[in-house]
Formats: sequence, structure tokens, C-alpha cells
Amino acid sequence: MTFETERRALQRVVAVAGLVPVLGGLYGVLFGQAGLGGGAFDISSDSHFRYLSGLLLGIGLLFWSTIPAIETKTSLFRFLTMVVVLGGLARLLGLWLTGLPSLVMLAALGMELVVTPLLYLWQIRVANRAGTPIL
Repeated sequence: MTFETERRALQRVVAVAGLVPVLGGLYGVLFGQAGLGGGAFDISSDSHFRYLSGLLLGIGLLFWSTIPAIETKTSLFRFLTMVVVLGGLARLLGLWLTGLPSLVMLAALGMELVVTPLLYLWQIRVANRAGTPIL
């Protein structure tokens, strides 16, 4: 596979994977905890949920911002991956402390602890092939 083919494939995969935090974050901002269904919730926890959804939206938008020159964006990609993995580890701890969440939350855990780190490793490969210094 040529460098340019691999670079474009990575760009496309990041664009599609970025839909998860962008759409999930936007949904959470607009609908709050009520968007998850379930029972009653208080205003403070809904406010916190919307705040965290805004952060999720921002993470997705920042991942998308790496797409045009993805081979030069290793530092930002590394930072975003670290944030996502830390969130995934917190979710994993919650799983251990409180039990199994819904399948949607388990899928999010897979994105956080498997897909995102794999994308980061792929981004490093593309950056190395481009001759971009890894800082």
C-alpha cells in the first residue's frame, strides 16, 4: 500500500470513527439524561451530563480537525487518545464497581480502550512513513 493510499484510508476511518463522539456528544448536549431513557434525575446531574457531553463533542471535533494533515498531528492525536483512554478506564472502573452497563456503553468502552489506541498507532505509522518527526 502506498503512503498516500494509507494516509487517505486513515483519514476516512478517523472521519467515520469521529461520528461516534460528535453525534453522541451532540445528542447528550441537546437531550441530557432524558435522552438515555429511564427514570427521574436531578437538575444538577443533568447539567453535569450535558457538560460531559459537550466535552465529548469537542473531542470528536478535535479528532476531525486532524484529518486534513493527519500525518503532522501526532501530538494532538496523542493527547486526544490519552483523554479518551482515561475516560475509558474510568468507565471500566465503574463497570467493576457497579456492574454491567447497557450494550451501548459497552460499545463505547470498546471505542475508548481498543479502537482509539489502534487509530493512534496507525496515525504514528502514517506519520513515520511521511517522515514527520514524532514529538
